[in-house]
Amino acid sequence: MLNSTQASPIYTVILLRHGESVGNAEGLHQGQTDFPLNETGILQARALARRWKRERRKFDLLISSPLKRSRDTADIIAQALEIPIEVDPLWMERDNGLLSGLRPEDGEQVAPRPAFMNPYQAFGETGESQWELFIRASQAVGNLLRHPPGSYLVVSHGGILNMVLYAILGIPLQANFTGPRFRFGNTAFASLTYRSNEHKWIISGINDHEHWKGHGE
Repeated sequence: MLNSTQASPIYTVILLRHGESVGNAEGLHQGQTDFPLNETGILQARALARRWKRERRKFDLLISSPLKRSRDTADIIAQALEIPIEVDPLWMERDNGLLSGLRPEDGEQVAPRPAFMNPYQAFGETGESQWELFIRASQAVGNLLRHPPGSYLVVSHGGILNMVLYAILGIPLQANFTGPRFRFGNTAFASLTYRSNEHKWIISGINDHEHWKGHGE
């Protein structure tokens, strides 16, 4: 932990997407359907843990979504690096309503996307809107920053991690899911620092997956 008497306490934050899951491999709308990691996802998480051990990376706390694909990833890394785990449901993936667990072609029959969607409309007819996901992502960041300054690893999901970066960077929501998208491959991560006394975020990397390049990415 950093000394609390420093002029500008610093948080270092890694935002990590989980490893490849059964749902990823089958091309399904996952949402909050609770798919575990598949064998590739397990290997990805182990490769990342080995990389961070080589780099002597230290974290004060790992914060994980409760969904299996994140918890499986978190457990592998936490065991290897000896990090305590906190589970926070705010970091769960978007509730995608009637689309949850379906193949895209089946989803189009069950809950076809309207030709125009404003940011307040439910996704998959009964799921979270972009606005609701943005609000939850903002709450997740707030929960993280209630911890003392230090080094934190968050294991979560691509959809909400995008909204976390929207919240941090002050990006406005747009209709039809337009606007920037931030790439998070499986076990890819973004690296950030936050100076709380200055409200200054710095993003030093996005979609870092050096540990898995050349493995059929």
